Amino acid sequence: MTEGFPTSGRWTAVANVTRRKALGGLACSVAAAALLPSHALAQQDMSPLPEPETFSFDILAERMRARAVGAYIPAAQHEGLIAGLDYDAYRRIRFRPDHARWQGEGSFFRLHAFHPGWLFKTPVAVHEVVDGVVQPMGFSAEDFEYEGTLADRVPADMALPTVAGFRLHAPLNRADIFDEVVAFLGASYFRALGRGNVYGISARGLAVNTAIGGPEEFPLFSEFWIERPAPGATAVTLFAALDSPSVTGAYRFEIVPGETTVMEVTARLFLREDVAQLGVAPLTSMYLLGDNDRGAFDDFRPRVHDSEALVLNTRSGDTYIRPLNNPPRLASSYLGARNPASFGLIQRDRAFDSYLDAGAHYELRPSLIVEPLGDWGKGSVRLVEIPSDLEGNDNIVAFWVPEGKVRRGDALEVAYRLHWGMTPPGDGCVERARIVRTRVGKGGVAGVRNVHDRRKFVIDFEGGTLSGLPADAKLEPEVHAGGGEIVETVLSRVSGTNKWRLVIEASAPDGGLVELRAGITGFGRDLSETWLYQWIKE
Repeated sequence: MTEGFPTSGRWTAVANVTRRKALGGLACSVAAAALLPSHALAQQDMSPLPEPETFSFDILAERMRARAVGAYIPAAQHEGLIAGLDYDAYRRIRFRPDHARWQGEGSFFRLHAFHPGWLFKTPVAVHEVVDGVVQPMGFSAEDFEYEGTLADRVPADMALPTVAGFRLHAPLNRADIFDEVVAFLGASYFRALGRGNVYGISARGLAVNTAIGGPEEFPLFSEFWIERPAPGATAVTLFAALDSPSVTGAYRFEIVPGETTVMEVTARLFLREDVAQLGVAPLTSMYLLGDNDRGAFDDFRPRVHDSEALVLNTRSGDTYIRPLNNPPRLASSYLGARNPASFGLIQRDRAFDSYLDAGAHYELRPSLIVEPLGDWGKGSVRLVEIPSDLEGNDNIVAFWVPEGKVRRGDALEVAYRLHWGMTPPGDGCVERARIVRTRVGKGGVAGVRNVHDRRKFVIDFEGGTLSGLPADAKLEPEVHAGGGEIVETVLSRVSGTNKWRLVIEASAPDGGLVELRAGITGFGRDLSETWLYQWIKE
């Protein structure tokens, strides 16, 4: 039994690229033939057809368990023209919508493939499962449009037995349009949308040794099996094989698109090697600048971020909000918890005027909440913030770190739901006042020269019991600082609004790292979400 992992619930021990680029073709006829699976070559040779291959999650899990016993074999790489595709060439390749799979079958879903090439040189096999039997889902050059001179270089009948990934479409926003809903592309990355969203934050199958001083490992979803949706079904189920030098895994995804798109994920993991830090349900996002951290950017936009805060909800009803930063150096925070109700990265401000970007529309980026299923036991939500000077870099990572060691030979199962949307459940407190804004600036009194180097933190709260209280209500700010000193706190109602403002002035030694915590109490109970912040004083 794996040390440190509880055996109750669905988190179970069952036995002893920039990131943004990872999110975002071709070989000659001889090379393409070399990539064909053995049974396809057999058909060309008029050999007998192979027996039908049955499939189930249990079969996949046992296959990945057996693979974990053997040495890791790196995935093959595409060669020839596919390997030589650069960004300019790759962006001239598009899947033809009229070649989408499951058309004419009364299906709620359509499937498109991503062409291999550019950053995506590792072959990814995609199969269809019908009545428990694997059927080929082959692709060819006929499924894609090639612009410019590339069209003359690609044989029209060239087979593509493997692709780079795929995306699913469904009538998410309008009944007559099949919008893109979810995409799997690059390593174990995937992204999804709720109604009205545009792509932003992404998730991964697993994080291995992220930002712990050595090289990070990026497991790969090397193969997929997708159950053909029944006519009219509004959910789709797919499976993935995960492989890396340290771990293999079998994944099951049940996906239901909607106002909030929900994925139920079950992962069975098998350890090839000891892992220093296993990151479960990892999320990847971008924070360049915002209200609390504008850095030195000379940008007309007041905010540039896919997510603005980390949220953690406990089973006892507490909600912790940690505004994100673009730090001067690599930063890490651990939020300890026991079996959390949920956690995630959220985009809370939905006003266009808060971002002023008519192209990127950051106000429409989805929030993503992880809801653990079963008892996850003790552990921490870890937040990693990486310095960045470009909004094309995903510099925010968050994931669950279970307590205890993860050793070679361990087998683990974990289950959770992912909620993607504008306001998914768990994106904030329901009964208590929410944190609606964090501003940070130089401390002291405005309008005069201040000789000290204090830092001012301004937190606005709104909602819950606070909104109905008069300005003279007997409330108490609860403020703490680790690594620094709280110099002054002022709590007051903002005149003419339902908001309450907490102003904190703090000091710290040069180079210090200060962990701040604040909330509002009154009448014997907590009245607000709990604000957390990490201040690195340069």
